[in-house]
Amino acid sequence: MIRFDHVNVIREKRKILNDINWHAKKGEHWAILGLNGSGKTTLLQLLNGYLWPSSGKLVVLGETFGQTAIPELRKRIGWVSSALQQQLNPNDIAEHIVLSGKFASIGVWTIPTEAEKQQALDLLIKCGGKELIGFRYGILSQGQQQIILIARALMAEPEILILDEPCNGLDLFAKEKLLEDIQRIADEPEGPTMIYVSHHTEEILPCFKKLMLLKDGSIHKTGKTSDLLKEEVLNDFYGKPVQTIRMSKNRLAVFPK
Repeated sequence: MIRFDHVNVIREKRKILNDINWHAKKGEHWAILGLNGSGKTTLLQLLNGYLWPSSGKLVVLGETFGQTAIPELRKRIGWVSSALQQQLNPNDIAEHIVLSGKFASIGVWTIPTEAEKQQALDLLIKCGGKELIGFRYGILSQGQQQIILIARALMAEPEILILDEPCNGLDLFAKEKLLEDIQRIADEPEGPTMIYVSHHTEEILPCFKKLMLLKDGSIHKTGKTSDLLKEEVLNDFYGKPVQTIRMSKNRLAVFPK
């Protein structure tokens, strides 16, 4: 599904990503954990074709960068990001925003079929947004907007779904509701491979069995989440002592010691 071979990104003589080697297989759900400035956003921009490697080889969904049509590849990848929120029309109603995901566009510029309209409604309901139907995007809470963005990302039936810090700005109840919806997607037998990016360990759900620790533009470690979310590993990763607290639903919170 994803293959980074010795990928580097250099901007203005500064190395933003350094020798990234990462392979993700179909059906694996990955979490990427890193502090601010670790290179998470740059990594996602590479995955979506908005940035190109300065060197190295990048293959996504069997398509090698430099030998494929990036706009077509993007249609196979769902991306939920705060950067997308700022581009959407606040006066569009929820189901129209979901429908736009079918065409990977901002707004709907073609006449959709009745089947496509129904698909958008069904997806919105499936993602927990039944009560949002008919409401303008701009008047909804951030948590409700995130539900719409996830449904939009699923509209094109992507093979990869990238969730870029989707809980940012949410209160604790909205966060738990959104995480429940993400777990529900993971439980779907034919659902997409998911990449969840965060700097909060307590958001890493049990479905994300693979973990990348990204630090200062380099991969610190990759492996099983259960092996890496341990105090001795995290002490080394953060460079400072931390303590872990086991939460309900088999999740782990990390605090400075």
